[in-house]
Order: sequence, then C-alpha cells, then structure tokens
Amino acid sequence: MDAEITLTVDGAARTLTVDTRTTLLDALRERLGVTSPKKGCDHGQCGACTVLLDGDRALPCLALAVAHDGAEITTADGLAADGELHPVQQAFIDRDAFQCGYCTPGQVCSAVGVLAEVDRGWPSHATEDLTADPQLTHDEVAERMSGNLCRCGAYVNIVPAVQQAGGVQA
Repeated sequence: MDAEITLTVDGAARTLTVDTRTTLLDALRERLGVTSPKKGCDHGQCGACTVLLDGDRALPCLALAVAHDGAEITTADGLAADGELHPVQQAFIDRDAFQCGYCTPGQVCSAVGVLAEVDRGWPSHATEDLTADPQLTHDEVAERMSGNLCRCGAYVNIVPAVQQAGGVQA
C-alpha cells in the first residue's frame, strides 16, 4: 500500500509517494536523492544515518517514512547557512575529526543534537550531578556520542571537536 507524505528536508518541502513499509532513510536516500545520511548497519547500531528529526537526533533507518509525514529533517548537508559552515562542521575540520568520512555526516548531526541536549540541561549516564547543568567534559561527550561508531577510530579528535563547537577550550 502506498501513501503520499511531505517531508521538509534541509529547508525544502518535498512531497513523495512511498510504500508504507519504506524506512525514512530509504525515502531520503533512494526517493529524494539525499545521500548525506549513510546506510551503515541498517539496524540502528552504528549511527551513520543520524539526522535531526524535528530538531532531535534520530536514526532514520529505524523509522517508517509514513510515521513522519510533515516532519522537518536536517541532514549534515542542511546545517550550513548562507555559505558558512555550522560551528560543529567547522570544529570537525579544525580538529581533523574524520578519516574516511563515511560516518562523518551522522557524527556531525549527532554532535549538533548533543549540544542541544546539553543546552536543555538533559543529563546523561555520565552526568555526575543530576541537579546541575551538564558540562561538556570528555566523558560526557564520549557517552553522548557513543551511539555513533567510527571504523577508523577518529574518536580522539571527535570528542575535542564537539567540545570546541560547544565553546569548551579542550
């Protein structure tokens, strides 16, 4: 069975007809040609497909497209505004926080989500004082980014990049 849905992807409204079993990731990549979110494991375990869905981190490989009719999706490609890189994108370049680059779009979107969560005061498993605002310590960032895997092992540079984007001098 098919359904017509509308998604706002990187600021542009897109209407498409999808089989109701189509994942959001497949709708983005195969139907809309948005290739920034990568298909890694296709089981929600690697984070390569991470996007911002209505402002929060999400794994589109685990979501049905029809369940998100009307949603706003931001990919790593949609973060740059007016020709200027997003602070997270710039920090990843400054800190050399990527090697092969396959996981980078998901890492970048996840990092943007991490910074928003910290700004909201959401604790993580690494937050020591649950009554205080979380700080972007190494352990805090590493815990929050743990759902995004990097086969190359660029973690040593990813954590400082997230800290830099969050205003921490690491």
